[in-house]
Amino acid sequence: MFLSNMMTALTQVVILYIIVALGFVCHKIGIYTEKASRLTTDLLFYVITPAMIIRSFINMEYNAESLKGLGFAFLAALIFHGIGIVLSELVFCKTAQEKASIYKFAAVYGNVGYMVLPLAESLLGNEGVFYCSAIVIPFNLLAFTHGVKIMTKGEGKSKISLKSLFVNPGFIGIAIGLPLFLLKLNLPHIFYMPLSYVADLQTPLAMIMFGTYIASANIKKVFSDYRVFVCAAIKLFVMPLLTVLALKLLGFTGMLLVACTLSASAPTANNTVMFAAKFNKDTALASSVTAFISLISIFTMPLMVAIAQSA
Repeated sequence: MFLSNMMTALTQVVILYIIVALGFVCHKIGIYTEKASRLTTDLLFYVITPAMIIRSFINMEYNAESLKGLGFAFLAALIFHGIGIVLSELVFCKTAQEKASIYKFAAVYGNVGYMVLPLAESLLGNEGVFYCSAIVIPFNLLAFTHGVKIMTKGEGKSKISLKSLFVNPGFIGIAIGLPLFLLKLNLPHIFYMPLSYVADLQTPLAMIMFGTYIASANIKKVFSDYRVFVCAAIKLFVMPLLTVLALKLLGFTGMLLVACTLSASAPTANNTVMFAAKFNKDTALASSVTAFISLISIFTMPLMVAIAQSA
C-alpha cells in the first residue's frame, strides 16, 4: 500500500515537473524567459490563484465535517509553521545574519500556493484544494510578520506591511469564497464558467513560470555551503515528518491529514527570493537555495504524501 501510494503521488509530481521542464526549455531558447514570467506574476498571484481558491469553495459541499476540516487545516498550518520556526531558530542561531535570514525563511515557508494547490488538485481533487486553501492564510500572516522580522533583524524596526497581510491571493480568495461556501450560494453558470476557465490556468502557468525560475538559478552555488543541505533536510524531511506525528496525535485522518502533510512538505517558497530582494539580502543565495530544494522535492513530496496516506 505504501509503495502504491508513493508511486501514485510520484506520477502526479512528475507530470507537473514535465511542465516545469517545458518552462526550463522555453527560458533557455528565449521563448519565455524569467523576465517575461515576472511580468505575468501579478496575473497569477492576484487573479488566477484566487479564482482557483474561490472555485474550490463553491464546489465543496457545505456540512459540519467540511467546516470542521477547514478549521483544522488552519490549525495544522499554525502547527507545522511553528515547528519550522523553532527548528530554524535552533539550527541557524549561530549563522551570520546575512545568510541566516535566507536559511531560516527557506526552512519555514513553503510554496503553498504555486506548488501545493496544483498538486493538491492533481492528487486529491477539489477537497484537497479546499483544505490547502485554508493553509494559505496562516502562511501569509506568518510570512509577513515573522518572515519580515527575520529578514530585518538587526536593522531597527521591522518593516511589517499591514496591507500585505490582507492584499494577497489567499486572503482575497477566501474572503470571496468562504461567504459563498457558508451561505451555500452557487454562482450562475454564466459567471461560474469564466471563473473555472481562469482557475484552470493556475497549474500550467505556475509550473511553466517555475521552470524559467529554475533555469536562471545558479544551482552549483549551493554545494559550497553545507547549511543549504541542512535547510533542505528541515524543510523536506524533519518538518513534514513531525507534522504527520503531531497531526496524528491530534486525531487528523484521511484527506485532511494528507492535504496538511502535502502543504508541510512543500519546497521553499518563491517568496524567499522576493523578500531577499525587498530587504537587500543575498538574492543569488536565495534563488539557488529555493531552486535546489525545489528539485529535491520531486522525490520527497511523494514520500511524505505516501507516509500520510499510510499513517
